Amino acid sequence: MSARSHARAARYGIPAALVGLVAALAGCSAPVSVQPAADAANPACAPLMLALPDTIGDAQLRTTTSQATAAWGDPAAVVLRCGVPSPGPTTDRCVSVNGVDWVIRQDSPATPGASSPGASSPGASSPGAAAGGAAGAGDGGTYTLTTFGREPATELLLDASRASSATVLASLSPAVAKIPATRHCVGQEDLATLPAKG
Repeated sequence: MSARSHARAARYGIPAALVGLVAALAGCSAPVSVQPAADAANPACAPLMLALPDTIGDAQLRTTTSQATAAWGDPAAVVLRCGVPSPGPTTDRCVSVNGVDWVIRQDSPATPGASSPGASSPGASSPGAAAGGAAGAGDGGTYTLTTFGREPATELLLDASRASSATVLASLSPAVAKIPATRHCVGQEDLATLPAKG
């Protein structure tokens, strides 16, 4: 190759490679649009956010559009928001995973062929992913899981057709535990141990 050919390759090859790189990067996933929680700026959310895992099962952590939020999967199968109000007493199911209590609400039943609801409108009442395990959602559907007894609370929106709730909760509980628990769920079996009035 002549000196002139090397100069031409250097002049056009590098910019062409940069254009190719920019095009490849542009093809990457766009940030997930997530509505921030009302108390997203609470400093207690920072340690939790710093401790989040890069993956949950096969789902990779993605960029989101707002503070104190996270999403995993493409489309988003798991969406997290820190800074939601802590639930008060409830009759909703509550499970404890690695010392973190979660209140579970099924938002929608499984719909064959439905797309993931968490990808475009997390922060609505029914986006996200978890199957089987803690949410008891082996059949799919969407669930909202909210920490109980932690201020501020953390909300997970789970798509049960795309991620196992057992895997999701086991993966996220160490990070969520960065916000100290002040209360715990009480089940019917706990009522028998309460002292009698007298």
